[in-house]
Amino acid sequence: MQQVRIGIVGIGNMGSAHAQNIFAGRIPGGVLKAVCDINPERLEWAKNCFGNDLLTFDDAEKMFASGIIDAAIIATPHYMHPPLAIQAFKSSLHVLVEKPAGVYTKQVREMNEVAEKTDKVFCMMFNQRINPVYQKVKDLVQSGELGELRRVNWIITDWFRTQAYYDSGSWRATWSGEGGGVLVNQCPHQLDLLQWICGLPKRVMSFCQYGKHHNIEVEDEVTAYFEYENGATGVFITSTGEYPGTNRLEITGDRGKIIVEDNKISFHRTRESVKNILENCLESFARPEVWYCDVPVHGQNTAHNGILTNWVQAILNGTPLIAPGTEGIRGVELANAIHLSSWVGGWVEIPVDEELFLQKLNERISSSTWQKKVVQNKVSDVSGSFGA
Repeated sequence: MQQVRIGIVGIGNMGSAHAQNIFAGRIPGGVLKAVCDINPERLEWAKNCFGNDLLTFDDAEKMFASGIIDAAIIATPHYMHPPLAIQAFKSSLHVLVEKPAGVYTKQVREMNEVAEKTDKVFCMMFNQRINPVYQKVKDLVQSGELGELRRVNWIITDWFRTQAYYDSGSWRATWSGEGGGVLVNQCPHQLDLLQWICGLPKRVMSFCQYGKHHNIEVEDEVTAYFEYENGATGVFITSTGEYPGTNRLEITGDRGKIIVEDNKISFHRTRESVKNILENCLESFARPEVWYCDVPVHGQNTAHNGILTNWVQAILNGTPLIAPGTEGIRGVELANAIHLSSWVGGWVEIPVDEELFLQKLNERISSSTWQKKVVQNKVSDVSGSFGA
């Protein structure tokens, strides 16, 4: 194979961006051959942008079975990610799934089981994994440079969204259409990075505010508390209703703390083990010596195109994946635990009780009396399509 022929399901915000980048030749080895969407206006837009050689479909299964593509990008609303990926695998296609992997772990696990029975390359669009800043933080934590994990805090409240954003599509901010709010739409990258860098906690306690800042039925503000196997703790705070927001990750270990803010890393490095000083020093108010370091970060953040290129090169040359598709379940597990804790009002263990989560989610869907208002505005040109 000299090139990978790619088809995209969902020509919304992200699907159209991926299509434009592939068509422009920014993904070496990748060529755009087909797109699929349920909105005829989006298909017409694609024809106008990419020419008459592009094939268009209003049915994903037909595109998968057409024989004109080698690989599929799934860029639809969240509930559709696993079933469409499964269809693509069964059509012997390589697959890349937009975030999140799905809404609940049970459907994601089914997708992973099908993927593992094939020899196809399965990737998640976790573009923050390719950010050199987070790659460096992962290295500092997992190499032992920071020492044993003590605490992780992430305040990620720079997701400000207006009511017009939520009104721009019928599926947005509903349990039946989106499966949640800020946790499943804006934060999958941060939830993935948390587990990628620090691992999954063993249990979660959370407080979710539903429609606190917006006229919606899903969460737009979250505070979650984590406990890890070794006794470390964590706090995750997010919102789409604050401005100006904050994006600050702080990780504390036995040898100091790392702060990530404004795309920079600072390391407050203790010269000695904090645990050793705490337990063995005879001075009541002793303080370890601390070195303040600005950690150098090398490399370019190629974002979405970097993940697409990595996926295509994995197909063509066996290049190791930066974001293997089967790892997408971990961030979904964390989101499910946060939701479920809020719903049951107590601690939730990880792995999450999949049946209980699905039961509670279905109860919210079936009991919803929400009257969704859809308003045409600047972002609505793609909201009626498959895409996000």
